Amino acid sequence: MRMRDWDINLKIRLGGETAFNVIFWTFFPFLSIYFANSFGKGWTGVLLILSQTLSVFANLIGGYCADRFGRKRMMVLAACGQGVGYGVFALAASPLLAMPVLGFIGFSFASMSGSIYWPASQAMVADVVKEEHRSSVFAIFYTAANVSVVVGPLLGSITYDDNPYIVLIAASVFCLLLSLTMSRTLHETLPEKLAARNRSTTGEPWYRFLAAQLRDYKIIAADRVFLLFILAGVLLSQTFMQLDLLFPVFMEETVKLSTIFSYGDWSLQLSGKQLFGLIVSENGLFVALFTVLVTKWMLAYRDRYVFIGGALFYALGIVMFGHMSTFWGFTLAIAVFTLAELMSAGPQQAFVSRLAPEHMRGQYFAAGSLRYTLGRTLAPLSIPISSWIGFTWTFILLAGIAVISAVLYNIMFNLYDRQTAA
Repeated sequence: MRMRDWDINLKIRLGGETAFNVIFWTFFPFLSIYFANSFGKGWTGVLLILSQTLSVFANLIGGYCADRFGRKRMMVLAACGQGVGYGVFALAASPLLAMPVLGFIGFSFASMSGSIYWPASQAMVADVVKEEHRSSVFAIFYTAANVSVVVGPLLGSITYDDNPYIVLIAASVFCLLLSLTMSRTLHETLPEKLAARNRSTTGEPWYRFLAAQLRDYKIIAADRVFLLFILAGVLLSQTFMQLDLLFPVFMEETVKLSTIFSYGDWSLQLSGKQLFGLIVSENGLFVALFTVLVTKWMLAYRDRYVFIGGALFYALGIVMFGHMSTFWGFTLAIAVFTLAELMSAGPQQAFVSRLAPEHMRGQYFAAGSLRYTLGRTLAPLSIPISSWIGFTWTFILLAGIAVISAVLYNIMFNLYDRQTAA
């Protein structure tokens, strides 16, 4: 499906979300360092878990609201909420206040708003794109997001000075502008028959709303294939989410200076923090260059082999990362890590849309994104664990979890094949 044939909603979102992601990735990879310096490793892990626990609930509520009140409305409100959250964070991180606790509150509110945005945005793609084209459309959005990962961390590694308030102000302003733009230009994609059903229940008391939400998610939880998909995804996320949690702390503490190039008496050397920014940008560059290519390549294989293979490559990549100390070693490790990422990016989102009934798309995408929200709730545990057992054993532990997720994917597809054959 060519981009010129896309629905106008998708074109507007692609441009706006890509621009925001450039700003976001300028500061986001370095936040674990900021919070670790402010609260210490132990408290940083605890606080990030608390923040992401709230995001789990926000994500589920966002999915239900996307099916009830519309994709556009929830995306506009969520983008506005992100703007407010980053604004509070910027004020708290500025020299005027220097209040890390308030900054953490602002960050948590922005994260919750992002969790509300996600299911509505994914459901919108499923609303306007035919099933056979969804993998490629999701892959293009994924590629665009990772183009930002090339530029953002490089800017952050140059400008970051444990005080990212200027970039946070830019993020806040852009989120508010994005919210206004979407409000004026997007059209609603919620299927009309679902919207009509929701209008018929307008005016019901709040506890009916809550009961209906719990009932719908109970139906999702009874879907054993989908439940295994989420559980395997939560385990697998413990590897790829370390890119902006454990990796920066590991590189700052273990790499003092790394030589990138040398010629005679001249050499280009980077600190561990600067090297981390470069490695994250490499990850984004690989994704930007190869997402569409790898996605097309993966179409030649059954989803079973794609999901299991991706999990095993994640395990290999994270073990390699924990044993590297040079720029070229980290580059090799991140290449393997990125291959795992690209193998499953588009196919996994398409798999969710295949399982989801039309009237519950938002909720299925919300529940599906528990792989990320619940995964991010647990992922910060790696930071205090690394203090207890050391970096090497922490990376080995994470690789073992990825292997377990591969086993769960195999069990899931055995069940899925039996259901589809029945």
